[in-house]
Amino acid sequence: MRHLSIDIETYSDIDLRKAGLYRYAQSPNFQILLLAYCYDGGPVQIVDLAQGEKMPEQLLADIVDPNVIKHAYNAAFEWYCLSTFIYKDPNPWPTIKQWRCTMMHGLYCGYTAGLAATALALGLPEDKQKMKAGSALIRTFCVPQTPTKSNGYRTRTLSTHEPEKWSLFKEYCKQDVVTEMEIENMLSAFPVPVGEQKLWVLDQQINAQGIAVDLNLIEGALYCNDNVTEELKKEAVGISGLDNPKSVQQLSKWLEDETGEEITDLQKETVKKLIKTTDSETAKRMLEIRQELSKTSIKKYTAMDEAVCSDNRVRGLLQFYGANRTGRWAGRLVQVQNLPQNHLEVLSHARMCVKDKNLSALKIIYGNIPDTLSQLIRTAFVPSKGNIFLVADFSAIEARVIAWLAGEQWRLDVFATHGKIYEASASAMFGVAIEKITKENPEYALRQKGKVAELALGYQGAAGALIKMGALNMGLTEEELPEIVQRWRRANKRIVDLWYTIENAAIEVLQTGMPVGIKGLMIAHESDFENHQDFLTVTLPSGRKLFYVKPFLSANQWGNPSIHYYGMDQTSKKWTVTDTYGGKLVENIVQAIARDCLAVSMLRLQERGYQTVMHVHDEVIIDAQMGSSVETVCNIMGQPIDWAPGLLLKAEGFITDYYKKE
Repeated sequence: MRHLSIDIETYSDIDLRKAGLYRYAQSPNFQILLLAYCYDGGPVQIVDLAQGEKMPEQLLADIVDPNVIKHAYNAAFEWYCLSTFIYKDPNPWPTIKQWRCTMMHGLYCGYTAGLAATALALGLPEDKQKMKAGSALIRTFCVPQTPTKSNGYRTRTLSTHEPEKWSLFKEYCKQDVVTEMEIENMLSAFPVPVGEQKLWVLDQQINAQGIAVDLNLIEGALYCNDNVTEELKKEAVGISGLDNPKSVQQLSKWLEDETGEEITDLQKETVKKLIKTTDSETAKRMLEIRQELSKTSIKKYTAMDEAVCSDNRVRGLLQFYGANRTGRWAGRLVQVQNLPQNHLEVLSHARMCVKDKNLSALKIIYGNIPDTLSQLIRTAFVPSKGNIFLVADFSAIEARVIAWLAGEQWRLDVFATHGKIYEASASAMFGVAIEKITKENPEYALRQKGKVAELALGYQGAAGALIKMGALNMGLTEEELPEIVQRWRRANKRIVDLWYTIENAAIEVLQTGMPVGIKGLMIAHESDFENHQDFLTVTLPSGRKLFYVKPFLSANQWGNPSIHYYGMDQTSKKWTVTDTYGGKLVENIVQAIARDCLAVSMLRLQERGYQTVMHVHDEVIIDAQMGSSVETVCNIMGQPIDWAPGLLLKAEGFITDYYKKE
């Protein structure tokens, strides 16, 4: 079978970062400028489409030939652009099976996204200046220009305007193909499993299908937000006399003068506390205004508005393997993985008021309009005309997986019967019969302790994890947190053992080089010396692997061996050394297994003819015909999985006319 590596450079008047691939490529002004390609690692050729060159007939045929495997970095981009805008194919989905994504391969092996960043992390001889030059060329030829006197007041730079830069751009495009092939070659000893490739194909189909949005709700939300924001600013200026009441520096000084207290910051939690503690009603109102003006969720309406295609669908919301430590999906554009929750009892009426731009009704009935708009964001996603949403969610999936992995029998018994894990946890921690932990009894207060312990302590967390999970806001005191930690750990000895067993196994593997099998997992030290690849791997029950790049042991603050590896620092966004420990490894493994359970369910649903249009964490949203059964979907998700014997899965769901959290 032949292999064809491809890279294209394109132009559109739509901002790719804000609107995404599909809106970008559907613009009437979209154009493919250059196409560089290479067969089976041979010399790279380039077609200058912008200057009238034609693609060779053989290349045209091979791009849709199922016997020719196509490779590209972020292959969804090349696939969609070529399929839709060269072949004008209204149904390009079948051809995606012929494509292989080098970016996904890198993510699977523990590397980062981005061609330049991955090349640098792999140690390829690509200097940063060259990458910066490439970015500058893309800004020159691929995006609209601001008209200025120096550029002749043009709105776009063509190849004829900058012939020398255009020649460099062609070389840059060819070099991208070379870099992509080098990345693929360096990772060749660690191939993407067939099952993951199949799942990647499904992901592209879901992204390309997209999900419908309610444009009237989006328009109304943006209108309401603009009006309320202006009113709040005027009120804040009237109260304080400040030029810019949104300025942290100006508002902090005003609050110090008003309250006589030192204001260290105006972060979300600080503002919330100050509202409760300040004696000044004027300061309190200013803080409330600050709280309302700081609502960032309105940006999601803007993101939907910018990304929506001509058929009122938003596409490209999910990034396959976006969380490459676990293989979970990440959100893109609207960031559906962190949508605000909704607690309004009358969502439909609130939606109607926003769509009608009825500000007075919203103020009277709901009071806080920014908060109301935030709670309605989910409801902007709607089914296709005449259809309904089937929304189904795994119940306590991580708690079920960690109990199954650790063999914590009392927890397995809970999931096999009533499923009340918070009450059962409180019962095990405090020695109180579960029958007494009901709303009618004073023992019900223990449920809150069981709940926060369950949410915070499963991955070796301690008092700090309880605080981060909101324990103090639940009425617990800081003094009682250590006891809660100890009680939970005593009640879950097998889970505690799992943390240290996994950590010790990983350390042993790095010390001896010999693999260790444990709990249905295989931990190993795998290397490809020829291509300078070195990994600590964890083979999951599904057969998929987790990769930790260039692992090594180094003494921690207590002088004990500690596991280190290279990864992307989530704060600095730099490729650097990070460390890990037993609880964190268990968290990665449990979340990865939970992700694999979702993957199995999505493939099963596809085989049964269900159209998943979005999924968020452990929840699927299906666009279905009226009369479809959500119980059937839940039953499919709850079916046993061959590679996880004894893992008890359960899904719960509901039918709705718009997306929401029930």
